[in-house]
Amino acid sequence: MVKVKAVRKSASPILASIHETMSGLHKAGVVKVETMREFDKLCLEPVVKFAGAQIAALRKREKVSQPVFAMYLNVSKSSVAQWESGEKNPDGPALKLLNLVQRKGLEVLA
Repeated sequence: MVKVKAVRKSASPILASIHETMSGLHKAGVVKVETMREFDKLCLEPVVKFAGAQIAALRKREKVSQPVFAMYLNVSKSSVAQWESGEKNPDGPALKLLNLVQRKGLEVLA
């Protein structure tokens, strides 16, 4: 039997409850591992895109400068400046980190 990783916490209590039930059914052999993987994907928080003004507001909410914000995100200061001005858009891991900071605050990356 293939072991399926548990999803930490769903966005909604209903989804968390359903996930717990599905995990139990998987352990009992009723739900296939492929089905469980697809369900795990559904339980992930969606990654939303940010406009430049939203990134600047997020940084200001956290009360840090562009260089400090960049260090937390492991990107260059010029990347943060370009995002905020709308010249470029964050993607990949940086976008995922911005979503985490939006939901949980900058201290989650400390």
